[in-house]
Amino acid sequence: MFQEFKKFALKGNVVDLAIGVIIGGAFGKIVTSLVNDLIMPLIGLLVGGVDFSKLSFKVVDAEVKYGAFLQTVVDFLIIAFTIFMVIRMFNRFKKKQEEQPVTVANPDKKEQLLTEIRDLLKQNASSKQNP
Repeated sequence: MFQEFKKFALKGNVVDLAIGVIIGGAFGKIVTSLVNDLIMPLIGLLVGGVDFSKLSFKVVDAEVKYGAFLQTVVDFLIIAFTIFMVIRMFNRFKKKQEEQPVTVANPDKKEQLLTEIRDLLKQNASSKQNP
């Protein structure tokens, strides 16, 4: 059982996932600080000095802290937008790599002959399908 667990835990995907979770947690702290310390105070100034984190109202004995909820929503939107931009850049980079044709500089005689045979076989197969 230990060997099976070791094999599972040390797979590339599990290790990559663990690294992603750790980096994501640290990134979440950075975004929280960005929102709490930079963005929300500026938004508060724009709306007349209101501190969103302390906005609340009472219902009987319960205190509803809707300001904290608003701050969490802003955190989420910033994280989602940042991830969107990173994935968008990654996809553009990946697409540019895929668009670059892979060419062999100087194919030798065997490769040229094999390429010609392949092309003839493709041509023969397509002519048989379309009489």
